[in-house]
Amino acid sequence: MSLYSSPQQSAILLGVHFLVFLLLHVFDQSSSLAMAKSSFQLDHPLERRQAESSRIREKYPDRIPVIVEKAERSDIPDIDKKKYLVPADLTVGQFVYVVRKRIKLGAEKAIFVFVKNMLPPTAAMMSGIYEENKDEDGFLYMTYSGENTFGGWAHLV
Repeated sequence: MSLYSSPQQSAILLGVHFLVFLLLHVFDQSSSLAMAKSSFQLDHPLERRQAESSRIREKYPDRIPVIVEKAERSDIPDIDKKKYLVPADLTVGQFVYVVRKRIKLGAEKAIFVFVKNMLPPTAAMMSGIYEENKDEDGFLYMTYSGENTFGGWAHLV
């Protein structure tokens, strides 16, 4: 006898457990995406980055200074520029659309954008993400990756 009253409930629970396992696997695979220093941080000293972000925020108070970089081992295309001044009222989803266009990524390809190893909600405002996750230098760092983030599980999804 099943612990659950119907085969449908058992199937749903099994599906939920699989999704939790898959998400934990994805998080484990992506755990090094955003925690390492970005190449922008390595190329520019902290004081210079702080001065630049302060100047940007003073000149454009309604904009968010964002650094976007591709994850190290991702096979997704490189982005042509790293620095963006993003309207504060833009959603994460709208910004991801901008990134997709900049890297000329087809609609059939997946893209995942991380902030401090987390997938921010697509409906979240960039201003909120910035306030919660900005670096000590005043920039928001975002890392993007393709479906290879899933490793060997991509064919199961």
